[in-house]
This record gives sequence, structure tokens and C-alpha cells, in this order.
Amino acid sequence: MTNTQPTATPRTTTLQTADERATLASFLDFQRDTLALKCAGLTTEQLRTRVLAPSGLSLLGLVRHLAEVERSWFRNVLAGEGRPGFWMHPDGSFAEFDVETADPAEAFAAWRRECDHARELVAAAESLDVLGHHGEEVFSLRWILTHMIEEYARHNGHADLLREHLDGSTGE
Repeated sequence: MTNTQPTATPRTTTLQTADERATLASFLDFQRDTLALKCAGLTTEQLRTRVLAPSGLSLLGLVRHLAEVERSWFRNVLAGEGRPGFWMHPDGSFAEFDVETADPAEAFAAWRRECDHARELVAAAESLDVLGHHGEEVFSLRWILTHMIEEYARHNGHADLLREHLDGSTGE
């Protein structure tokens, strides 16, 4: 199969002397760029491959999962939009890790749209103290950004292992 993803672009530089919002946003973009880098240059089949049995993780599943996470935290929790998931089973459970027939172009487009919308929401927020709601729980934008950095960092560790098993690529 042919390569389905464009060549990775350089990662965002983390800001070392900026204010808190810009620093957090730069770290989150660095993590987003790392995920894209881990997926760059792979075929559809490689992106779908689950190489670490018994885990069902694949790089494409991670991209779809992180599109859902971006949508959930920024659109639904922070902005209160109440958007449904992208990939759902008929019973309402999430299906982002079911990638046997998943389209990488669709997944990457959804993920990029959600990242772009999240950036817009972060830039438009009055401060990092803006609050979002999930049921009875309340989260500040500061907490959401910190959580998203953690979420990507954890999954980028998974992506490192998946990529190494796929084609031997290691490093950043």
C-alpha cells in the first residue's frame, strides 16, 4: 500500500520564557506534533496494525482516540457544546480503537480539525481560570491544558513502542 500521510513537519518549539497560557499551549502543540511525527510516512495497513499483543492499540486508534479526547475536553467540557463522538458503536460506546476498516485520512482530518478548534477556544478564553463543566465536575482551562499534555505524553509513549515495532524507527 502507498503512504497515506504527508511527511511530518518540524515540531512546535516549546516556549521557555512566555506567559503561562502560551507555555502550556506550546507544550500541548509539541505533544500533538509528536503524535503526527510517529505516524508520518506509514501506510494505511501500518497505521491500523496492532503490534503489541494482547493490546488492541494501533497508531490509527490513538489518532482517533485523541480526536475524541480533544473534542470531549475542549468542545464539550470547556465550551459546553455537547457534541457526540465521531466513532460510536450502536450501543453508544466509543469505537475509536476499532480500526480494521478505518480511513486514516478521515481520522487525521477529524483530529486536525479538533486541534485547530481547541487552539481557537484556548486563544479566545478570557483567562486560564475559565471554567468548563462535565456533569457536576468543574475544570479550569489551566487544568484541561495540563491534562491534555499528560494525555498526549502518555499516548506518545505508546506511539513510540508501536512505531518501533512497525518499522524499527526510534527516537523523537
